[in-house]
Amino acid sequence: MRNQEIFVSLDIGTTSIKVVVAESNNGRVNIIGVGNEKSRGLSRGVIVDIDETVYSIQQAIQQAERKAGVKINEVAVGIPSNLLAIEECHGMVAVSSENREITAKDVDNVISAAKVRSVPPEREIISIIPEEFIVDGFAGIRDPRGMIGVRLELYARILTGPKTIIHNIRRCVERAGYKINELIVQPQALAEVVLDEDERNFGTVIIDMGGGQTSASIIYDDQLKYSFVDQEGGDFVTKDISIILNTSLDSAERIKREYGYAIASQTSEEEFFPVETVGKKEPVRVDEHYLAEIIEARLNQIFQVIYDDLERVEGLDLPGGFVITGGASSLPGTLELAQRYFGDQVRLFVPEEMGMRNPIYSTSLGMIEYIAGLDDIHRIAQGTYAKLRKEQPRQGFGGQPRQASQGVGQQREDFNPRDQRPQFDNSRDYERQAPRERAPQREEIDYEEAYRSYQSENQDDFYQEDYQDDQQEQYSETNQTAQNSEGVMGKVQQFFQTFFD
Repeated sequence: MRNQEIFVSLDIGTTSIKVVVAESNNGRVNIIGVGNEKSRGLSRGVIVDIDETVYSIQQAIQQAERKAGVKINEVAVGIPSNLLAIEECHGMVAVSSENREITAKDVDNVISAAKVRSVPPEREIISIIPEEFIVDGFAGIRDPRGMIGVRLELYARILTGPKTIIHNIRRCVERAGYKINELIVQPQALAEVVLDEDERNFGTVIIDMGGGQTSASIIYDDQLKYSFVDQEGGDFVTKDISIILNTSLDSAERIKREYGYAIASQTSEEEFFPVETVGKKEPVRVDEHYLAEIIEARLNQIFQVIYDDLERVEGLDLPGGFVITGGASSLPGTLELAQRYFGDQVRLFVPEEMGMRNPIYSTSLGMIEYIAGLDDIHRIAQGTYAKLRKEQPRQGFGGQPRQASQGVGQQREDFNPRDQRPQFDNSRDYERQAPRERAPQREEIDYEEAYRSYQSENQDDFYQEDYQDDQQEQYSETNQTAQNSEGVMGKVQQFFQTFFD
């Protein structure tokens, strides 16, 4: 956990926008400011008017700034789990350092390699959650930094969502004048505060009952495994009351909060309250039992849809049971009604922090705990590792940054950066490096010894042969002259010799 740092969470909800400011002090997170502004420009958890949403964000953050006494520039924003897709991914790279020590850069490279996958154009990657690293075949490693290895692998989960929702949230926050330093899927944030460690590991269902929608998420093995969204929430209860009692939405919301109960059988038909109806000057009297029937009918429909979907994915019998939270869960009787569907192993979560003792702050508080508790590996995965951002990229040949592997198996196991240099980088080594067939090596000869041996063995024969050849030639020439002198030629020679004499 990081020390002496300010964390700010922004929860853009259908009913209200919540901002929580916290500071870490010696490993402990303290809430120092809270802002809450009525939402404008949202419907069923989705932004439908950017200008109205920008105004609401600005008002909520300014409230939190005044209470906390700090200037807010960056915020962590929650992303609803609408159409959330969770996919397994795998990446593998070679360790880049010459001494084979794994660094934060190698972790970043393997995470980038795992992200390289085909994502539909209408979807966008929200985050990547590392599960385990494998170094040279040794699995189950949580943090490989400092280890020695040649090949680094990663198994992780990629969370993708609709690009429209993510783009609109980014656009609203940026237009409001703030920077997003983290995108957090809301069920992940909720798991940090509503569940303990055992519940996250053994499996638990979180039901977040918001104003515009209700989500059911399965947390198992300390990871988000599944999330489903029902496009109905607490605002639908208010609308039902408004339509049936013929009153305004503001009046229906006030009636729900003051007189509402989720189970009709536990209310009395003898208790009445006034309702201001449209078209009548005098308020009408409505009993609490009738109001409870309206509320129960809508909540029954919400819980039934959640139950059917969890039954389809076999998520009804997890050891951790069910936890309900969110603004709509604060209505009296909601917990008992949920127990009718999901059994007795259902509990309600309400934050205990001062000034936040309301289920509407569960997501905002969860985001604070999530970003404050991120370790270095997860911060590298989310791109918020400060030390990593300060590091300069390694330079390859020609001054270009070294590129990460673009997927699984695209680098050899025996990869070495020195292998990338030109093959013939030195002319003196050409003979040695040329890939041609070498001539057979000659046998080493001691020429001095060979000369002495040659003289001792052949010298006598050599001179004897030459002597015999010379004697034979001289003898032939003399013999031939003697023979010719007795013939005609001898006489001719004698005749010409007389002129010289």
